[in-house]
Amino acid sequence: MKNLGPIILASVLSAFISVAAYRYFDPPIKEVIIQESAPARYTNFNDEDSGTNNIQRKFLSSSPTNFISAAEAVTPAVVNIKASVGSDNDWWGGGFNGSSGSGVIISSDGYIVTNNHVIEDGRTIEVTLDDKQQYEAELIGSDPSTDLALLKIEATKLPHLTLGNSDSIRVGEWVLAVGNPFNLASTVTAGIISAKGRSIDILDDAYKVESFIQTDAAVNPGNSGGALVNTNGELIGINTAIITRSGRYEGYSFAIPSNLAKKVIRDIRDYGTVQRAILGVSIDPVTSELAKNLGLKSVEGIYISRVTENSGAEEAGIKRGDVILKINGVKTKSIPELQEQVALFRPGKTVEVEYFRDKKKYKTDVLLKNISGTTSLVGAGTGDNSMTESLGFELRDLTSSEKRKFDSDGAYVVSITRGSKIDRTNMDPGFVITKINDKKITSLSEAISQLEMISKKIKKERKVMLEGVYEGYPDLWYYAFPI
Repeated sequence: MKNLGPIILASVLSAFISVAAYRYFDPPIKEVIIQESAPARYTNFNDEDSGTNNIQRKFLSSSPTNFISAAEAVTPAVVNIKASVGSDNDWWGGGFNGSSGSGVIISSDGYIVTNNHVIEDGRTIEVTLDDKQQYEAELIGSDPSTDLALLKIEATKLPHLTLGNSDSIRVGEWVLAVGNPFNLASTVTAGIISAKGRSIDILDDAYKVESFIQTDAAVNPGNSGGALVNTNGELIGINTAIITRSGRYEGYSFAIPSNLAKKVIRDIRDYGTVQRAILGVSIDPVTSELAKNLGLKSVEGIYISRVTENSGAEEAGIKRGDVILKINGVKTKSIPELQEQVALFRPGKTVEVEYFRDKKKYKTDVLLKNISGTTSLVGAGTGDNSMTESLGFELRDLTSSEKRKFDSDGAYVVSITRGSKIDRTNMDPGFVITKINDKKITSLSEAISQLEMISKKIKKERKVMLEGVYEGYPDLWYYAFPI
């Protein structure tokens, strides 16, 4: 026993010496995991593996950190939405087939705003209120370019939210997200506004407007279309998407600003479609090198790389090389912020543009026009554009420079509605229609007249063949569809 003590002591000392030597000659490796370029996903994406969906909600912001009053006011006005794809063989018992999300009641008589991606593929739309009452909703209209949709249920005296002023929110302000993640009804989470004017390149539309409010309020599958509110209970955003690798919340959620939503909703309610206004310029971000070359004191504004012929910008004297600094007094520090400010107005409205040229600042009034180059508004199913709207694309006349470029007359395809007849032909925006059913087309009006004439023929003859060209491709392209 007397010899056991020294043996144990020697063993312990030997172990310490071995560990110290190992750390000295072979130090432990510090593992750092960096995940870049995480894909942006809708918060009601269809996850085939888990069978869950994500939806978006809205937000509100102010100084108190007691969220009880706001949560109690907002929760009754947030609904669950199920858009059933459905099929003729649903009776086989395959369960729910479709997408689900959230929505926000914005009027006592049953108008509900949600995301377009929540309901776009649905044959029937079911709305469940906070008190468990269920209604079948009517789709009033939708806008893929902003990912918004307006629904209507036949009910009265409903709790509802007022759309607040999203321009007044500030980074660091407390907000609440209210929705139905993972079908857990009436869930409230809190966070702060992390950033404004974010673009995550998730919308698939030629005239998309992405100027999201970024928050760290937890948003998960089922939150899409839900409410982002401030602590006063005012609706300041519609939750739409998250950036994630796992498919679940990882700290980044994005909402459509309420001011943009307000304009889109009014357009859909009043006209059945969104009245899209444009400045008539092609734009690029200002880099530090570009700012130095132009004489800007700071890296700010939006660089104009091209001005469209006969556009409001051209008529107001704006030129290539100018830098737009403000729209109606609001700074435009990024492309999304510029797009958001212009998207707040309808064609025919005038905005004040402050721009930089030759080391001086100037102001001018720009008359906003529509995609076709006019100031007219498009009615729902009425007017000269009703035929092209029903088919799912927007057309305009070619400019003089485009006629020289294509060496042809025709009608230019500006944008295509997802899921429409035109979209199913795999046509791309930028296609120039030169013939319809072998009849030469020289203008937008001729294209519409020919399509309307074909639609009036007997049913078996109502087929359309479009012939035309794309810039940079020498061959003719053909697209066929029934009208």
